[in-house]
Amino acid sequence: MSEAPIIEIRGLRKIYRVGRVDVEALRGVDLEVGRGEFLSIVGPSGSGKSTLFHIVGGLTPPTEGTVRVDGQDLGAMSDAGRTRMRKSTVSFVFQKFNLLPNLTAAGNIELARFLAGKNHTEDTGFQEALQLLGIAQRLSHKPSELSGGEQQRVAIARAIVKHPAILLADEPTGNLDTANSRAVLEVLRDLNERLGQTILMITHNPEAAAYGHRTVHMQDGRIMPPPPA
Repeated sequence: MSEAPIIEIRGLRKIYRVGRVDVEALRGVDLEVGRGEFLSIVGPSGSGKSTLFHIVGGLTPPTEGTVRVDGQDLGAMSDAGRTRMRKSTVSFVFQKFNLLPNLTAAGNIELARFLAGKNHTEDTGFQEALQLLGIAQRLSHKPSELSGGEQQRVAIARAIVKHPAILLADEPTGNLDTANSRAVLEVLRDLNERLGQTILMITHNPEAAAYGHRTVHMQDGRIMPPPPA
Protein backbone atom coordinates (compact mmCIF):
# COMPACT_ATOMS: atom_id res chain seq x y z
CA MET A 1 0.00 0.00 0.00
CA SER A 2 1.41 3.40 -0.97
CA GLU A 3 2.01 5.99 1.73
CA ALA A 4 -0.73 8.60 2.19
CA PRO A 5 0.14 12.09 0.93
CA ILE A 6 1.38 14.49 3.58
CA ILE A 7 -0.84 17.23 2.08
CA GLU A 8 -4.21 16.29 0.57
CA ILE A 9 -6.53 18.98 -0.81
CA ARG A 10 -9.96 18.34 -2.30
CA GLY A 11 -12.41 20.85 -3.82
CA LEU A 12 -10.74 23.84 -2.17
CA ARG A 13 -12.45 27.19 -2.60
CA LYS A 14 -11.72 30.52 -0.95
CA ILE A 15 -13.94 33.58 -1.33
CA TYR A 16 -13.03 36.99 0.08
CA ARG A 17 -15.62 39.69 0.60
CA VAL A 18 -14.30 43.01 -0.76
CA GLY A 19 -16.90 45.68 -0.11
CA ARG A 20 -20.03 44.30 -1.76
CA VAL A 21 -18.13 42.05 -4.13
CA ASP A 22 -17.17 38.42 -3.63
CA VAL A 23 -13.67 37.68 -4.94
CA GLU A 24 -13.01 33.98 -5.58
CA ALA A 25 -9.30 33.41 -4.89
CA LEU A 26 -9.43 29.61 -5.21
CA ARG A 27 -11.86 27.78 -7.48
CA GLY A 28 -11.96 24.09 -6.72
CA VAL A 29 -8.32 23.14 -6.18
CA ASP A 30 -7.33 19.48 -5.87
CA LEU A 31 -3.72 18.71 -4.93
CA GLU A 32 -1.63 16.02 -3.29
CA VAL A 33 1.94 16.38 -2.00
CA GLY A 34 3.90 13.25 -1.14
CA ARG A 35 5.92 12.90 2.04
CA GLY A 36 9.48 13.98 1.27
CA GLU A 37 8.49 15.76 -1.94
CA PHE A 38 9.84 19.17 -2.99
CA LEU A 39 6.92 20.83 -4.81
CA SER A 40 7.15 24.20 -6.55
CA ILE A 41 4.02 26.27 -7.18
CA VAL A 42 4.28 29.00 -9.79
CA GLY A 43 1.83 31.51 -11.17
CA PRO A 44 1.27 35.21 -11.77
CA SER A 45 0.17 37.64 -9.08
CA GLY A 46 -3.45 36.95 -8.21
CA SER A 47 -3.33 33.32 -9.33
CA GLY A 48 -4.20 32.05 -5.83
CA LYS A 49 -0.85 30.54 -4.89
CA SER A 50 -0.39 32.68 -1.76
CA THR A 51 -3.96 31.95 -0.63
CA LEU A 52 -3.26 28.24 -1.05
CA PHE A 53 -0.06 28.65 0.98
CA HIS A 54 -1.90 30.41 3.80
CA ILE A 55 -4.63 27.77 3.95
CA VAL A 56 -2.17 24.86 4.02
CA GLY A 57 -0.27 26.64 6.80
CA GLY A 58 -3.42 27.06 8.86
CA LEU A 59 -3.28 30.85 8.63
CA THR A 60 -6.55 31.23 6.72
CA PRO A 61 -9.63 28.96 6.78
CA PRO A 62 -11.09 27.79 3.44
CA THR A 63 -14.60 28.64 2.29
CA GLU A 64 -15.20 25.11 0.98
CA GLY A 65 -13.31 21.88 0.56
CA THR A 66 -11.06 19.73 2.70
CA VAL A 67 -7.40 20.12 3.60
CA ARG A 68 -5.49 17.40 5.41
CA VAL A 69 -1.97 18.17 6.58
CA ASP A 70 0.07 15.26 7.96
CA GLY A 71 -3.16 13.42 8.67
CA GLN A 72 -4.88 16.38 10.35
CA ASP A 73 -8.13 17.78 8.97
CA LEU A 74 -7.70 21.56 9.19
CA GLY A 75 -11.43 22.17 8.73
CA ALA A 76 -12.19 20.23 11.91
CA MET A 77 -9.78 22.31 13.98
CA SER A 78 -10.45 25.31 16.17
CA ASP A 79 -8.23 28.39 15.94
CA ALA A 80 -6.27 27.00 18.90
CA GLY A 81 -5.89 23.68 17.12
CA ARG A 82 -4.51 25.35 14.02
CA THR A 83 -2.07 27.29 16.21
CA ARG A 84 -0.86 24.02 17.73
CA MET A 85 -0.52 22.56 14.25
CA ARG A 86 1.66 25.48 13.18
CA LYS A 87 3.86 24.98 16.24
CA SER A 88 4.34 21.26 15.67
CA THR A 89 3.81 20.39 12.01
CA VAL A 90 4.59 23.26 9.63
CA SER A 91 7.19 26.00 9.49
CA PHE A 92 7.41 29.07 7.28
CA VAL A 93 10.15 30.82 5.34
CA PHE A 94 9.17 34.14 3.79
CA GLN A 95 10.68 36.59 1.32
CA LYS A 96 11.47 38.92 4.22
CA PHE A 97 13.86 37.31 6.70
CA ASN A 98 12.04 38.68 9.80
CA LEU A 99 15.03 38.10 12.08
CA LEU A 100 15.10 39.90 15.43
CA PRO A 101 17.90 42.48 15.00
CA ASN A 102 19.05 42.53 18.63
CA LEU A 103 19.63 38.77 18.77
CA THR A 104 22.47 36.83 17.23
CA ALA A 105 21.78 34.17 14.62
CA ALA A 106 21.99 31.57 17.40
CA GLY A 107 19.61 33.63 19.55
CA ASN A 108 17.02 33.81 16.75
CA ILE A 109 17.21 30.04 16.28
CA GLU A 110 17.08 29.25 20.00
CA LEU A 111 14.07 31.52 20.48
CA ALA A 112 12.22 29.52 17.83
CA ARG A 113 13.24 26.28 19.57
CA PHE A 114 11.93 27.63 22.90
CA LEU A 115 8.61 28.81 21.42
CA ALA A 116 8.13 25.38 19.83
CA GLY A 117 8.62 23.75 23.24
CA LYS A 118 11.78 21.90 22.23
CA ASN A 119 14.38 21.08 24.86
CA HIS A 120 17.73 22.80 24.65
CA THR A 121 19.71 19.62 24.09
CA GLU A 122 22.30 18.46 21.60
CA ASP A 123 20.43 17.73 18.38
CA THR A 124 22.58 15.82 15.90
CA GLY A 125 20.01 16.17 13.13
CA PHE A 126 19.89 19.92 13.54
CA GLN A 127 23.67 20.15 13.72
CA GLU A 128 23.78 18.36 10.37
CA ALA A 129 21.29 20.88 9.02
CA LEU A 130 23.48 23.75 10.21
CA GLN A 131 26.38 22.28 8.27
CA LEU A 132 24.19 22.01 5.16
CA LEU A 133 23.09 25.62 5.66
CA GLY A 134 26.70 26.78 5.91
CA ILE A 135 26.13 29.06 8.90
CA ALA A 136 27.70 27.05 11.73
CA GLN A 137 30.54 29.58 11.93
CA ARG A 138 28.23 32.61 11.78
CA LEU A 139 25.94 31.89 14.72
CA SER A 140 27.48 34.55 16.98
CA HIS A 141 26.74 37.33 14.46
CA LYS A 142 23.72 39.61 14.49
CA PRO A 143 21.58 39.98 11.33
CA SER A 144 23.20 43.31 10.43
CA GLU A 145 26.55 41.51 10.26
CA LEU A 146 25.27 38.86 7.82
CA SER A 147 24.71 38.97 4.09
CA GLY A 148 21.19 38.61 2.70
CA GLY A 149 21.85 35.02 1.78
CA GLU A 150 23.19 34.25 5.26
CA GLN A 151 20.15 35.90 6.86
CA GLN A 152 17.82 33.76 4.77
CA ARG A 153 19.76 30.63 5.74
CA VAL A 154 19.39 31.60 9.40
CA ALA A 155 15.65 32.03 8.76
CA ILE A 156 15.57 28.52 7.30
CA ALA A 157 17.45 27.16 10.33
CA ARG A 158 14.95 28.90 12.60
CA ALA A 159 12.12 27.27 10.64
CA ILE A 160 13.47 23.71 10.80
CA VAL A 161 14.76 23.71 14.39
CA LYS A 162 11.47 22.15 15.55
CA HIS A 163 11.70 19.38 12.92
CA PRO A 164 8.50 20.30 11.08
CA ALA A 165 6.88 17.74 8.83
CA ILE A 166 6.44 20.45 6.18
CA LEU A 167 8.46 23.54 5.28
CA LEU A 168 6.41 26.22 3.50
CA ALA A 169 8.58 28.68 1.59
CA ASP A 170 6.97 31.79 0.08
CA GLU A 171 9.28 33.43 -2.49
CA PRO A 172 12.34 32.60 -0.34
CA THR A 173 14.76 34.15 -2.85
CA GLY A 174 12.69 37.24 -3.65
CA ASN A 175 15.05 39.63 -1.81
CA LEU A 176 18.30 37.99 -2.93
CA ASP A 177 20.69 38.48 -5.81
CA THR A 178 21.39 35.69 -8.28
CA ALA A 179 24.32 34.15 -6.42
CA ASN A 180 22.59 34.16 -3.02
CA SER A 181 19.35 32.91 -4.59
CA ARG A 182 21.16 29.93 -6.04
CA ALA A 183 22.87 29.22 -2.71
CA VAL A 184 19.57 29.27 -0.79
CA LEU A 185 17.84 27.05 -3.36
CA GLU A 186 20.69 24.57 -3.20
CA VAL A 187 20.30 24.52 0.59
CA LEU A 188 16.60 23.75 0.25
CA ARG A 189 17.37 20.96 -2.20
CA ASP A 190 19.99 19.53 0.16
CA LEU A 191 17.54 19.62 3.09
CA ASN A 192 15.06 17.74 0.94
CA GLU A 193 17.47 15.18 -0.50
CA ARG A 194 19.65 14.50 2.54
CA LEU A 195 17.17 14.95 5.39
CA GLY A 196 13.91 14.09 3.61
CA GLN A 197 12.30 17.45 4.43
CA THR A 198 8.97 17.98 2.65
CA ILE A 199 9.01 21.41 1.01
CA LEU A 200 6.22 23.41 -0.62
CA MET A 201 7.70 26.47 -2.32
CA ILE A 202 5.92 29.36 -3.99
CA THR A 203 7.90 31.22 -6.62
CA HIS A 204 7.37 33.29 -9.74
CA ASN A 205 10.78 32.26 -11.06
CA PRO A 206 10.87 29.18 -13.35
CA GLU A 207 14.58 28.70 -12.63
CA ALA A 208 13.86 28.52 -8.90
CA ALA A 209 10.92 26.20 -9.49
CA ALA A 210 13.21 23.77 -11.33
CA TYR A 211 14.92 22.92 -8.03
CA GLY A 212 11.79 21.02 -6.98
CA HIS A 213 10.76 17.51 -7.98
CA ARG A 214 7.55 18.78 -9.56
CA THR A 215 6.07 22.11 -10.59
CA VAL A 216 2.38 23.03 -10.34
CA HIS A 217 1.14 26.01 -12.35
CA MET A 218 -1.72 28.14 -11.02
CA GLN A 219 -3.86 30.69 -12.83
CA ASP A 220 -7.11 32.40 -11.87
CA GLY A 221 -7.48 30.33 -8.71
CA ARG A 222 -7.06 26.97 -10.43
CA ILE A 223 -4.30 24.45 -10.98
CA MET A 224 -3.64 24.26 -14.68
CA PRO A 225 -3.28 20.92 -16.46
CA PRO A 226 0.29 20.02 -17.41
CA PRO A 227 1.31 20.89 -20.98
CA PRO A 228 1.17 18.02 -23.47
CA ALA A 229 4.34 15.97 -23.74
